[in-house]
Amino acid sequence: MPDSAREAELLDAERTLQAAQRAGDADALDQLLVDQLICVGPDGRTYTKQDDLAAHRERRSVVQELVEEELNLLVVGTTGVTFFLGRVAGTVDGAPFAARLRYTRTWIHDDPHGWRVLAAHISPV
Repeated sequence: MPDSAREAELLDAERTLQAAQRAGDADALDQLLVDQLICVGPDGRTYTKQDDLAAHRERRSVVQELVEEELNLLVVGTTGVTFFLGRVAGTVDGAPFAARLRYTRTWIHDDPHGWRVLAAHISPV
């Protein structure tokens, strides 16, 4: 449960990101990710914001289910971290997948943009 306005905003941003993933909404994701984003995927490879947006726009990455089991967050100044644990299912490059995953996302906050993801790491659990 968030105990400050900034934590409540981060919680809202995380849930907005999850909704954009489920909807395959690349435009919403574009607003939630910084241009310099680096993500380490569950395969251990690194991906950029452009990689992620292209996968959603081209429907190479389709999230059909994203169920949050646990969500914790930490805010220090204008930096936040979210720790998501949940079930994710869909297709990647046409191949079905289903996994229990942990996402660790580092967020930065500024007044013009609010919370946006700077870095992420996804691990199978």
